[in-house]
Amino acid sequence: METPIEQQTLGRIVLLDVGGTFIKCSDGREVPVDSDGSRDSIAASFREAVGQDAVGVGVAMPGPFDYAKGTFLMKHKFAAIYGENFRDVAGIPAGVPVGYIHDVNAALRGALETDPSLKEGTVAMITLGTGLGFSVAGNGRIAMNEQGSPKYNLWNLPYGDSILEDYISRRGIRRRYRDGSVDVKELAAKARRGNIDAAAAFRNAGSDLSYGALPLLEKLGVRKVIFGGQIARSLDLFEIDFGDITLEYCKDFAGAVMRGAEAALHDAEGKA
Repeated sequence: METPIEQQTLGRIVLLDVGGTFIKCSDGREVPVDSDGSRDSIAASFREAVGQDAVGVGVAMPGPFDYAKGTFLMKHKFAAIYGENFRDVAGIPAGVPVGYIHDVNAALRGALETDPSLKEGTVAMITLGTGLGFSVAGNGRIAMNEQGSPKYNLWNLPYGDSILEDYISRRGIRRRYRDGSVDVKELAAKARRGNIDAAAAFRNAGSDLSYGALPLLEKLGVRKVIFGGQIARSLDLFEIDFGDITLEYCKDFAGAVMRGAEAALHDAEGKA
C-alpha cells in the first residue's frame, strides 16, 4: 500500500511546509514564494506547489492563521492575502480535503507520531531559527488556542530590555558577535574552530534561553524538550540547562513537519 508521501509523487496527495521565502513540498520541491509580494505572485506560488491533480492537501503554516477555517491572518507577511482562504488562493477545488496545522505544532505532532513514548506526560517542542517557536503536548494532545495556534508562547515573554525571542533568534545570536553581519551557520563553524567570541555568542544565548524558558517549562510540568529548526543543528554550542528536563534534538525535523501536515489532512478527511 502506498503511503501518502509516496502517493504525492503521483500527484494525488500534497503536503506543504509554508515559509516566507519557500514552500517545501513532500516530493522534494522547494517553490519560491515572496511573502511580501502581490496577491497574484503569492497565489501563483501556492498553485505551483499544489499542482493540478491533488486529491488531498496537508499544510503546515506559520501563524497567525485560522487553522479551522484556513484563513490568512498575517500582517507581517502574506499581507496581500490577509483574510483570504488558502483554498481560494491556491485554487483547490471544493471537493478536495485540505488540512491545516501550525508549523511548530506540525513538528511536535510529527514527533509524537514517530515516537509513542512522547505521548506519556508533558513534552515540548522548541524551534530555533528566524523566530523562537514553542508547542506543548500533554499525554499526546497538543495544547492549542481557539484558532489552532500553540496555546503557550516563549517568543514574547518579557526578558532583559525586550522579549526572549530578541535574545535567542537568529538576529539575537548575530547581534552578540562583534561582527553582526556574520550569519549563524558561519558563526557555528567559527565556534567549532575555537573562535572565542563566536562560542560565547551561542553559550550566552543558551544561558538566556535557560533562564527565560525554564519557569514556563516547570509551570507546565514538561519532562522533555525536543529542539528543531535550522539553528538547533548547533544545539551543543548553546549549553542549555533546563535542570531535570531531558533535551533531545529532532534529527528529522523536516520529516516531522511533513508528518504533522499529513496528520492534519487525515483530520480534515475525517471531518468531511
